[in-house]
Amino acid sequence: MSLRIVFMGTPDFAVPTLAEIVGQGHEVVAVYTRAPAKAGRGMGEKRSPVHEMAERFAIPVFTPRSLRGEEEQETFRSLAADVAVVVAYGLILPVPVLEAPTLGCLNLHASLLPRWRGAAPIQRAVMAGDAETGVAVMKMEEGLDTGPVAMVERITIGPDMTAGELHDRLAGLGADLMVRALAALSRDALSFVPQAVEGVAYAAKITNEEARIDWSRPAGEVHNLVRGLSPFPGAFLMADLGKGPERVKVLRTRRAEGVGAPGTLLPGGLVVACGEGAVELLQVQRAGRGMTSGEEFLRGTRLAPGDVLA
Repeated sequence: MSLRIVFMGTPDFAVPTLAEIVGQGHEVVAVYTRAPAKAGRGMGEKRSPVHEMAERFAIPVFTPRSLRGEEEQETFRSLAADVAVVVAYGLILPVPVLEAPTLGCLNLHASLLPRWRGAAPIQRAVMAGDAETGVAVMKMEEGLDTGPVAMVERITIGPDMTAGELHDRLAGLGADLMVRALAALSRDALSFVPQAVEGVAYAAKITNEEARIDWSRPAGEVHNLVRGLSPFPGAFLMADLGKGPERVKVLRTRRAEGVGAPGTLLPGGLVVACGEGAVELLQVQRAGRGMTSGEEFLRGTRLAPGDVLA
């Protein structure tokens, strides 16, 4: 049975779910997404990936700055949705909005709840060195990702997998999971289980301070930080490359042999000593330049074994 759906999402991660819902024949009566933001050198307004996809499907798009006002809430109620599907929307849904759809609001969350509730579950899972993660469909309530869970799909996180690679895998997996959940919901066959009270962890937004590599940490933690922040926002180091300290993003690493004072460049390539062990920098990016291999980067600088990266 086709459902009358309001879709609420913003980034690339949400696009496959919207496309799959439309492809399954559901009636998406409106899309809610974050308002266009100024971006680029000309500071022109850039619409979200979900906004772009909604217009391709000729779906009406709403971009309120907040949903707390009575006017915005009445507009939402007037859509008479059976269910709202929420995927990385970015705005808080107040109670009147949560209660407006007949069958409630379903959220696709990129973690194995209750682990990694919050804003950055994919990055945090990789940064923590988790061996697995997944996607979950839950019914939304007032708390932050606290609602009961209906369906889950798990995925292994490889030891060198980046957050970007995991993001793409989970986006497709989540789209499939959500349409299966909607099919069950349309048959009145979707059941929910409360989240466990143990194992709760919060995935706070990534700060600039924690994106800077701390070479005093063990090599495994440095490796996890780099892959957890690749490609965005990118872990970074500071190095004097001839014109004073310069910020360099590190996008891919691997564990390496070697010992030395933390941050010291070791022989044998772009290998840096950590508090325990060492890592080799495989892909880096200087400010304003394209990504390059560690070997190419090293050839273009005066760095030598014994130099210290901050």
